[in-house]
Amino acid sequence: MGQERQFITVFGGTGFLGRRVVRHLRSNAVPVRVASRHPERAANLFGIDDSKIESVAADVHDEGAVAEAISGAWGVVNAVSLYVENGKTTFDSVHVRAAERIARLAGSNAVERLVHVSGIGADPQSGSSYIRSRGQGELVVRRAFDDVTLIRPAVMFGPDDAFLTVIIRTLRWLPAYPMFGTGETRLQPAYVDDVGDAAARALQNRETRGMTFECGGPHIYFYNQLVKRVAHEMKRKPVLVPVPFAAWHALARLCEILPGAPLTRNQVELMEIDNIVRPDMPGFGRLGVSPHSVEQILPTILRKASV
Repeated sequence: MGQERQFITVFGGTGFLGRRVVRHLRSNAVPVRVASRHPERAANLFGIDDSKIESVAADVHDEGAVAEAISGAWGVVNAVSLYVENGKTTFDSVHVRAAERIARLAGSNAVERLVHVSGIGADPQSGSSYIRSRGQGELVVRRAFDDVTLIRPAVMFGPDDAFLTVIIRTLRWLPAYPMFGTGETRLQPAYVDDVGDAAARALQNRETRGMTFECGGPHIYFYNQLVKRVAHEMKRKPVLVPVPFAAWHALARLCEILPGAPLTRNQVELMEIDNIVRPDMPGFGRLGVSPHSVEQILPTILRKASV
């Protein structure tokens, strides 16, 4: 990094993944500018004594705010994502238009490196608005920043996730567990801290320019198998009940109007397709990350979910 451009701007730096990216960059003594809609959260997440972390307010829909957050940065990470649309904040506005904005302004501000976080299965032709926006976002980012590095994580898990925590709570509340379809969707869950590590390493490695990484955990599970693993750890023996995806879509439409949206249509759509790494794609190993398994992290998630 040049002397005048030493810091990294992380958009979504207080979010589920973004905060992990920030922590891994700081563990390597890299100064970070945390750009988010809620800059006040940074003090609680990272402490107020770290002079190498700057927190700024930046709405990714605001051209001026994005440009200001990028100004002077050596590198940029876009870890912003959206799971529930709300008014003008849509999958297209966040995953496509805001992603293009960040990439374009990174290029015009002479940023050296850009890492864009997408997701396994991103497809610009998908019938799912969420999956389609992820794929279209990759296309516009590539056009705006030639050698962008793409990180596509599998479904992520961690102590404050919206994946394993939901399974745990459902197993605690219900004697029978409603399955997505027959529970035969294949998943390769990635520990969110490993994905944060991968993004930080990719940003600092010259050889990753223009590359795409698919980051999945060490094991592939059928969904019903994963639920059984979690239930076993909880010492529960639930009855697994298959529920057609059509019923899940109807339920999700109702849930999306509730505070916190306990279930969304995009979550249902993602459960209809396998979420695993393609064998021909570089991933954690290429970046020197040894991924943690669900079994390694599950006890920690269970302890935190019981609080």
